[in-house]
Amino acid sequence: MQYRKDRYGNPISVLGYGCMRFTTKAGRVDLDKAEKEIMAAIAGGVNYFDTAYVYSGSEAALGEILRRNNARDKINIATKLPHYLVKNADSMEKYFQEQLKRLQTDHVDYYLMHMLTDAKTWQRLKDLGVQDWLEEKKKTGAIRQVGFSYHGNSDMFCQLIDAYDWDFCQIQYNYMDEHSQAGSTGLHYAARKGLPVVIMEPLRGGRLANNLPAEAVKAFEQYPTKRSPAEWAFRWLWNQPEVTCVLSGMNSMEMLNENLRAADESRAGEFSDSDRALLKKVSEAINARMKVGCTGCRYCMPCPQHVDIPGVFAAYNRVFIDNKFSGLREYFMCTALRKNSTGAGNCVQCGKCETHCPQQIPIRKMLQDAKKTLEFPLYGTVVKAVKLVMKY
Repeated sequence: MQYRKDRYGNPISVLGYGCMRFTTKAGRVDLDKAEKEIMAAIAGGVNYFDTAYVYSGSEAALGEILRRNNARDKINIATKLPHYLVKNADSMEKYFQEQLKRLQTDHVDYYLMHMLTDAKTWQRLKDLGVQDWLEEKKKTGAIRQVGFSYHGNSDMFCQLIDAYDWDFCQIQYNYMDEHSQAGSTGLHYAARKGLPVVIMEPLRGGRLANNLPAEAVKAFEQYPTKRSPAEWAFRWLWNQPEVTCVLSGMNSMEMLNENLRAADESRAGEFSDSDRALLKKVSEAINARMKVGCTGCRYCMPCPQHVDIPGVFAAYNRVFIDNKFSGLREYFMCTALRKNSTGAGNCVQCGKCETHCPQQIPIRKMLQDAKKTLEFPLYGTVVKAVKLVMKY
């Protein structure tokens, strides 16, 4: 196993265990199966385990498995405050104490603000006293390090990085999202600030490992170096020294063993020009399904009406590259669930964006097409209901 350092010099395994996808049986986590997989991961050197309050059964399963095997002190637990459920300062403490009970521990090593959407959402938490609460927890050792997980564009990500003295952060990043979401811009910005970066969705929910276009499969098969599509995706990430830890939702011994081997062998800076050309060819094969040829350059930004144009197009394209559910999910997380929506519905057809687009995309027309696909008939009602529940 390879290790990289957190902000304070502690070793973190380059492969992290994502605990959202434990196998279930009759609606409950299959504890015996999960135990075998988790203990094999620990034996293989994995020391970073990521869970969250809202991952059904996950925290309790992890806590029980660690208790059974007296393994709590062998690993780092990362879990997340469901800030979207927080109504006041007291509820922060309530959720945290419930998490400690589930995890059967007296401290959390890495504590994240779960899916922090924008600076205004962080300001809301500050107004509720989150900074004082976090500092007190750090002082007592109940929380060792504080970070946030994020879905959204690089501009807002950089604003959030500057909004607090974070210890680490977590972003969606893979060779298809190099220039969308926080992207390489956000990754390098965080690294320059000295922050470790944990990666989620390295395989885009498995879609960079399975159901690839025929052209992509052929490119992998014809390449002299024989690796699975999943291993290529992980190695692309580990090739970058700014990446600290890559999460994988491992729920089979086969998957675990492949990832352990790759994590042991991979090194930063190992990619050759031909390796990069291979993944570029694969990306192009996947992108051939795209509806909008947006590169995420952001020359069209800022929009006077606050439309996140690259974010809208990334979600719209995902409908056709992956599936409609994935596209809608990304659209909700990256544009709708913000204090002020950045969705396609904000567009007033002013055309300013089109004067700056190097791809000469008919942005106004494509935003309307995206809106028709992504903003279904009850979209507005659903967004209002979710924001009401999540207190955005």
